[in-house]
Amino acid sequence: KLNTYNQQPEPFLMPFLVTNPQTRVGNCLDFKYHTLILPVFNNSCYIVFMLVTLFFCLFCLLFQQYPGMNQLSSSLGGLSLQSSPQPESLRPVDLTQERNILPTTPVWAPVPNLNVDLKKLNCSPDSFRCTLTNIPQTQALLNKAKLPLGLLLHPFRDLTQLPVITSNTIVRCRSCRTYINPFVSFIDQRRWKCNLCYRVNDVPEEFMYNPLTRSYGEPHKRPEVQNSTVEFIASSDYMLRPPQPAVYLFVLDVSHNAVEAGYLTILCQSLLENLDKLPGDSRTRIGFMTFDSTIHFYNLQEGLSQPQMLIVSDIDDVFLPTPDSLLVNLYESKELIKDLLNALPSMFTNTRETHSALGPALQAAFKLMSPTGGRVSVFQTQLPSLGAGLLQSREDPNQRSSTKVVQHLGPATDFYKKLALDCSGQQTAVDLFLLSSQYSDLASLACVSKYSAGCIYYYPSFHYTHNPSQAEKLQKDLKRYLTRKIGFEAVMRIRCTKGLSMHTFHGNFFVRSTDLLSLANINPDAGFAVQLSIEENLTDTSLVCFQTALLYTSSKGERRIRVHTLCLPVVSSLADVYAGVDVQAAICLLANMAVDRSISSSLSDARDALVNAVVDSLSAYGSTVSNLQHSALVAPSSLKLFPLYVLALLKQKAFRTGTSTRLDDRVYAMCQIKCQPLVHLMKMIHPNLYRIDRLTDEGAIHVNDRVVPQPPLQKLSAEKLTREGAFLMDCGSTYLPELDTLSSERARSFITWLRDNRPLSPVLHVVKDESPAKTEFFQHLIEDRTEAAFSYYEFLLHIQQQICK
Repeated sequence: KLNTYNQQPEPFLMPFLVTNPQTRVGNCLDFKYHTLILPVFNNSCYIVFMLVTLFFCLFCLLFQQYPGMNQLSSSLGGLSLQSSPQPESLRPVDLTQERNILPTTPVWAPVPNLNVDLKKLNCSPDSFRCTLTNIPQTQALLNKAKLPLGLLLHPFRDLTQLPVITSNTIVRCRSCRTYINPFVSFIDQRRWKCNLCYRVNDVPEEFMYNPLTRSYGEPHKRPEVQNSTVEFIASSDYMLRPPQPAVYLFVLDVSHNAVEAGYLTILCQSLLENLDKLPGDSRTRIGFMTFDSTIHFYNLQEGLSQPQMLIVSDIDDVFLPTPDSLLVNLYESKELIKDLLNALPSMFTNTRETHSALGPALQAAFKLMSPTGGRVSVFQTQLPSLGAGLLQSREDPNQRSSTKVVQHLGPATDFYKKLALDCSGQQTAVDLFLLSSQYSDLASLACVSKYSAGCIYYYPSFHYTHNPSQAEKLQKDLKRYLTRKIGFEAVMRIRCTKGLSMHTFHGNFFVRSTDLLSLANINPDAGFAVQLSIEENLTDTSLVCFQTALLYTSSKGERRIRVHTLCLPVVSSLADVYAGVDVQAAICLLANMAVDRSISSSLSDARDALVNAVVDSLSAYGSTVSNLQHSALVAPSSLKLFPLYVLALLKQKAFRTGTSTRLDDRVYAMCQIKCQPLVHLMKMIHPNLYRIDRLTDEGAIHVNDRVVPQPPLQKLSAEKLTREGAFLMDCGSTYLPELDTLSSERARSFITWLRDNRPLSPVLHVVKDESPAKTEFFQHLIEDRTEAAFSYYEFLLHIQQQICK
């Protein structure tokens, strides 16, 4: 009933006059109200209007689904709705006219356009991100947008809060085996519908009881249904064998080159300091091997007065000199282990052995670890020169600055890949530490870690005294490496809503089947990516979900399953697809794809593909914008950083040309791209630049007992530098004097905060204006022109020319 004098609705009508489709539709009490100017109703019109409106509200309450704008309009039939303002992510940006494109604050992940309840329940973007937060309804729509579709995962990251569920029954879909999660729907108290395959399943009797509230009959309030990230304690159904103990084997290069570099002192000291902090329990086992032209084993059996070295010189037919006592219980043999670690740095001081039998040493390690599985940590300082897996130098130093063909990005032999697959089959991962002063063919050696789910650490020009920054980095990396959480004999499966499919995985693993990754070890610093396609139209659903399940054995011998579930809306318009672009996730997925392209085809093909990704997406967007000037290069706000990030990628060590780049440096950068989580990979691609000589407490944050300044981000250009200023570049792998001044305290607090939670310890280089080291600093100023590469503005003009062709 309307007041005919002022045309305003009476209060009892207000909940039904909805004009803002961005608010939650599932609860009428959450609606925002706006004035609707309507003609005076007669009684029959009023009754019809009320019935239509009540029916619409009841429909939304029942299904709790968030409709897109088009759906909402059609639901309200002939009522004229006030148009919704254009989201900020779709604001057109003329890139050539926008001088300061980089925000002064960090770029956060976009929040999916879901209703309030689903937003609260959704998985954290730190664990699970999609390149598009609005999923296109069809593959044709995705093709039209010219954007990559894929997931970025950080499944085992360190968490401060993690619901751990102990239950006799882990509730899963009987058809697709999806774990119950916040995005399933309960038909009634006894039945639930899977959100991936839509099968209706029974609710087990045990699931009716909620251990948190100690109530019965409310399965929708169980922690599994209230949290999108949970961890289950698995039953024996999830074990092929009893959970293995934590087993650690260290395989150490002790050739003349290795002894001269001096890494043994740092390693042995780190192990002595962290021996009691190695993840494990009373069953933890440990062993050591050293090698040069022969292989040395160490008997550490409890009861011996000192460690016993056993030498195997037949590297063509490697065998274990004793079946037992080479891998010993850490706690029973701790004193012998300490004796060995104290003696190792000086044992080979006078060696003249220059050869390296790495391949045979790895074969012996495989035999030693096969009965249990575990982690092998290999330290290598040169090209393997003897026995299986020996390598020849393939680098031509004269080609380091080539602008044409970059060769030898792939392995020279399949020995290391085959060995890695054998190790993976026996639940053994191999981590490689390469501490080299010369070319060591990382492209070949890295395979032993890539395919066994191991890690790769690289310290170019390493020397204990001549390169103290690398020595410091190794020391800090080892502290993190030796003490961080670890999972053994793991597998990871990624599931998605019916109609979507996965087709390419990125990371360090072995693909056991179409959607199952074998991970002999899993660590909290490992990242993964997967490409997606739309095989069937998603016209019958408004939401899609993705779920990753990581089954592993903890260092305490528990079988556990960590589950993450992500929910995203489905859209039917091209504008909505562009509105939901996660530009950082997109650039990280493209970087992974470009590494594969570099190895399978060529570096130039990969570079062309990156440029084309910008040209195609901006061209496709431009075709949707009316009244677009032919000379303008326009992007939606969601994509405004895309050209900048692609230019940064083209200037990154992995893909740059025309700048002197050692082959091992390039390959290592590619390895990092393939296994780093998004948050760390973005620091590699586009470092953060801060001015730190003017730090204040304005806008500072409090972390524990520290006040951490938050200076604005600077664009990566020399125009932002001054001779009077001090600038800090945080490029992911970055000692200041501790002065008793406020500015010193602020600078150290800020740098400490930046260093926290990094998988690799950043080295801090202090570079003065006259220092020759400033060349390295300037190489990261990606917005500036170099002899071999465009400036940012020139790159935009190049993109514009390509679009206009």
